[in-house]
Formats: sequence, C-alpha cells, structure tokens
Amino acid sequence: MAKADGEIVIKKYANRRLYNTGTSTYVTLEDLAKMVKKGEEFTVQDAKSGDDITHSVLTQIIFEQESKTGNTLLPISFLRQLISYYGDQMQMVVPSFLEHSMKAFTEQQVQMREQMTKAFGETPLTKNLQAPIQLMEEQVKRNTDMFHQAMQMFSPFLGAQQPKETKKAEAKDIDELKEQLRTLQSKLDNL
Repeated sequence: MAKADGEIVIKKYANRRLYNTGTSTYVTLEDLAKMVKKGEEFTVQDAKSGDDITHSVLTQIIFEQESKTGNTLLPISFLRQLISYYGDQMQMVVPSFLEHSMKAFTEQQVQMREQMTKAFGETPLTKNLQAPIQLMEEQVKRNTDMFHQAMQMFSPFLGAQQPKETKKAEAKDIDELKEQLRTLQSKLDNL
C-alpha cells in the first residue's frame, strides 16, 4: 500500500526507522519536517500493528525543532497553560480552538505578505516578513485575548471573572453537594 487517497504513508519500524512508501526510501524526522513545510500530507503508521501514530511523530518533530534551535515557537507560559488543560473540562475545546487560531494566523500571514508585496514590491523583506513583527505580535495578543475569553465563557469555575452573587450560588451548590455526599457515605457505612 503506497498511498491512501493520495496521502503518503510513512511506516515506522521497531528500530525507529521511518520508511516512505510513496518514494520507497527511508526518511528522517528532518525529512518529514520538510514535507510538512512543503504542505505534503502524510500519515505515519506503526509498521507492525498498523496503528496511526502521526500525532506522536509530529509531536516528536516539534520537540526536536524546539530543542535544536534557540528560536522556540512555544513559550514556557503557553506550554504551562497547555499542560494545565489536560484532564480539565476544557480539554475537548482546546484542540479545535488552537486549530482555528493557527488557520486564522496563517491566513493573516498570507494577506500581510500580499499587502507588503503590493506596497513595496517583491523584496527580501516582503518574502521573509521580518519587519512587521509588531503586527504579528498584535495579532498574537488578539488571539490570546480571544482564547482567554473563550475559556472563561466555557468554564464556569473561573471565580475571578464571576459576579459575587454567582460565586455565592456556586458555593451554596457545592455545600449542598458535600452534604449529599456525606449522607450517601453514611448510608454506605450502615450497609
């Protein structure tokens, strides 16, 4: 099976070697990173079980990219915040939000590149977009603010953003739940 619906299949063997079934060659994580940058779609499968392990391999590529250069894309505060969402009620919302944010960021980058090219012509500046860092930082701030607003909207337990009446009602509900738990525990103890 070389390709599934036009998508390249990479087989990962027990010895950690990666085999591109589309080109019939062994590849490295660096090769896969280049494929991603070119926009080539692929899936990674465990050669023995056939399980889809694309997520873990892409995560490994990110880890290597983050550790091999001094220019990290994932600030420590973002990583801490991301880790805090594992097991949280927001865990289901975060992936789609991040995917949407990255898509919007990419679209805005394309638009900005087009506007810079219209304004200044085709120059190394417009190809690399090094100068408009401030515009990117402003967009990141807007996306971060939007992320915080979304999290507050979906999370009823963020006490700092709620009116005092709501906090009191929640505290009363929690006290009632605790009492119900105590009652249930005593009934269980009697059994």
